[in-house]
Amino acid sequence: MNINTIKEKIKLHKYYLTVIVIMFIIIIIMLILLLSKDNTNFTNPYEVKFDANDNFLFLGDSITELYPLEEYYDNLPVVNSGISGNKTTDILNDMKTRVYQYNPTKVFLLIGTNDLNSTDEDIVDVTFDNIKKIVNEIKENRSNTTIYVESVYPVNSVIENNVVTNRTNKKVKELNKKLSNYCDKESCEYINLYDDLIDEEGNLKTEYTEDGLHLNSLGYVVITRELLPYLNE
Repeated sequence: MNINTIKEKIKLHKYYLTVIVIMFIIIIIMLILLLSKDNTNFTNPYEVKFDANDNFLFLGDSITELYPLEEYYDNLPVVNSGISGNKTTDILNDMKTRVYQYNPTKVFLLIGTNDLNSTDEDIVDVTFDNIKKIVNEIKENRSNTTIYVESVYPVNSVIENNVVTNRTNKKVKELNKKLSNYCDKESCEYINLYDDLIDEEGNLKTEYTEDGLHLNSLGYVVITRELLPYLNE
C-alpha cells in the first residue's frame, strides 16, 4: 500500500468521523427541542371513571368554545357548549339547546366576562343575578346535574393589541366574590381558577394568553389540571 492510498484512507476516515459527529450533534439538538416542548404538553394523571349516561358539559363563551376538550379530556364524554361573544343573557335565552338537550350529569359554567365589558355601574350585580338564574334553571330542569361555577378569569390590559376594553380585574374580582359566597350557600360548587392564572400584579399571566383575555395552550393546561379532579367526584 503506497503512501497516497494511506492518505486517502485517512481522509476518508476523517470524513466519516466528521459526519458521525455532526449527526450526533443533530440528534442531541433534536432531543433538547423535544424535551423543551414538554412544558405545553399535557398528560392526564387521572383515570376518570364515568357511566354510559354521563355527559360533562362545558358551558360558556369563546374561552370555552376555544377550549380543545378532546385534546385534554381524551375519551371522556365531554361536550363543548361555548359560543363566542356570549353573555349570560344569551345562555338564559337558549337553555334547551345549550344545556337541556345534552342531559348533562356535570356542568362547568364559565360566563360573565363579556357582560363585564360594559360601563354600566350595576353590571356586576346584573351579571351575578343572571348567573344565579342559569344555575337555578339547571337545578329545576335537571335536578340530578352537578353544577360547577368557575370563577371568571382575570384579564391583562397591558399586553399589546389586547382585547380587554372595558373589562377590569376589579369588576372580575367583585363578581367572583359574589359567586363564591353564593355557591357556599347553594347546591353548586365554586371553582377558583382566578388565582391560578394571575401574575404578581394580579393580571392574567402573559405566558397564558396572546391577547390579554383568551387563554393559549399553556393556559388551558393550567385550568385542566385544576378541573380534572372534579370530573372524578
